[in-house]
Amino acid sequence: MAITAHVPSPPRAAWLVVEGLWTWYRRNWRSSVVSSVLQPVLYLVALGFGFGSQVRAGAATEGLPYVQYLAPALLVASATQTAAFESTYPVLSAFKWQRTYLGVTATPITSGQLVAGQLTWIVLRLGFSAVAFLLVAALLGALTGPGVLLSLVFALLTAMAFAAPVVAYAATIDSEGQQFNVVFRFIVMPMTMFAGTFFPVEQLPAWVRPLVWLTPLWHGTELSRAAAFGSMELLPTLGHLAYLVALLGVGAHLARRTFLRRLAV
Repeated sequence: MAITAHVPSPPRAAWLVVEGLWTWYRRNWRSSVVSSVLQPVLYLVALGFGFGSQVRAGAATEGLPYVQYLAPALLVASATQTAAFESTYPVLSAFKWQRTYLGVTATPITSGQLVAGQLTWIVLRLGFSAVAFLLVAALLGALTGPGVLLSLVFALLTAMAFAAPVVAYAATIDSEGQQFNVVFRFIVMPMTMFAGTFFPVEQLPAWVRPLVWLTPLWHGTELSRAAAFGSMELLPTLGHLAYLVALLGVGAHLARRTFLRRLAV
């Protein structure tokens, strides 16, 4: 009597990948609390209330106390930083050390479904941390109104627009991951410092601004602050969204191709 394997539908297959990642995370979540929740909160307290006490509300802060100016941007920056980590070493580990991806694709789950599940897990993981940050920020009085809920959506979109291409890049690496130091030191950190999180981009030299405009974090920060402060305009919003969605789409496509190539060997 022939035994036929049950083939799950593509959405179900991707969700099975998420369930597997969640099973591991719920046992090890404590190891990520400091970097994904506590660290952004400390930034908010130290810079928003400490350094911010020396910053006068004015045009540079859109007339708001510095902590309220900082909070929606820090929401995006912290989500993007967490996305950078979730898209690098965990992906490399699943290919090289734990080899869980090989086990997954030995089942009826395809490489494309694996990528969909991995990206879905990352956005859920980011959502947990971002909601926790917003709750603490609300208790500290750093939020200006319900518009921050839309800021949360923009923060997740921005983080995934950065994460998807990095996942594709991580899937090409077969070393010990030294290349990720370049990503963190020369992309993530400068992007966090100069893409408008802590001060307006207009205060940078004119020749630097076009480089900033290429970063997903600047687009996400502009969207997040506009949503939080109720100052959204149609054309700029559509432009920022189009750029982020394009990055996400290209990154997801490249990730699917690199996973297929790597796992077909």
